[in-house]
Amino acid sequence: MMADERRIGNRNSLDALMRSMLERTREMADVNTIVGSPIETADGVTLIPVSKLNFGFASGGGNYGKNTKDGFAGGGAASVKIEPVAFLIVRDGMTRMLPVSMAPMSPVDRVVDMAPDVLSKVGDFFSDQKEKRKEREEKANENEIDYEVPEE
Repeated sequence: MMADERRIGNRNSLDALMRSMLERTREMADVNTIVGSPIETADGVTLIPVSKLNFGFASGGGNYGKNTKDGFAGGGAASVKIEPVAFLIVRDGMTRMLPVSMAPMSPVDRVVDMAPDVLSKVGDFFSDQKEKRKEREEKANENEIDYEVPEE
């Protein structure tokens, strides 16, 4: 390489062009771009956005007629695509992932996905029934009149 091709401070330097593009791409590929900042709702639910990041870059250049001082030609391009894929939902100490777009699911997948919610609801139902039965028994005991039947 010739000395003028290695000059980093020169605007026309291919090396400077590449460094600049890589630095800009590094800035875009921050971890906060992929796993976003938590969002707190009024009812105590925390939403955390999760995204997919695709990026690419290309550059090229040359030094045509290396005998001339102004023979450099260069170019570069970068592309970034950020796509939301899911939300992490944190509520009452439990975390669930809610995909933004649902992939086609088989009936078995749906049952497996619904199982934790169904079990939770069934457990809540039985707890409520047990509590109601206890309340009915307490009311019945309060309304019970103790009296003695005289012996003959």
